[in-house]
Amino acid sequence: MFKSVKHFLSLWNRESENTARVLACLTDESLHQPTAPGCRNLGELAWHIAGSMRSIAGKTGLEFDGVNDKMAVPSRAADILAGYRKSAEGLAAAIRSGWTDETLNVKDKLYGYEWPRGFTLEILVSHEIHHRGQATVLMRQAGLKVPGVYGPSKDD
Repeated sequence: MFKSVKHFLSLWNRESENTARVLACLTDESLHQPTAPGCRNLGELAWHIAGSMRSIAGKTGLEFDGVNDKMAVPSRAADILAGYRKSAEGLAAAIRSGWTDETLNVKDKLYGYEWPRGFTLEILVSHEIHHRGQATVLMRQAGLKVPGVYGPSKDD
């Protein structure tokens, strides 16, 4: 659980840049890369990453400019990346200007539980990392190069 806004923003800046680097490698054709029947394809997964920030953080009352993952998935990879960047930057700006270290202890009702906001931020980061990892597997299956995230990748 995050105890300081500064700590969250430091980690968020690094992790969101890693995600943007991964999403920047997508191609329009790769967006249709399937997983399993009934599961998201690569484009749907990437759009979920871009839009889930607003759906999760919005449950705390935090408002910011970003995309909604319930909107139709763009057909262009560049539009997904732009939407992701808009959401990630919007989230960081809203937290920077609207939350303090003290407000990280405020509890909000999310998914049937009472979560302190510092924990909600931890979930946001973990959720993004989880789906980014899924995306890299689908990228390999689509024949794309995967950029290094925490060090060089096979392709680096």
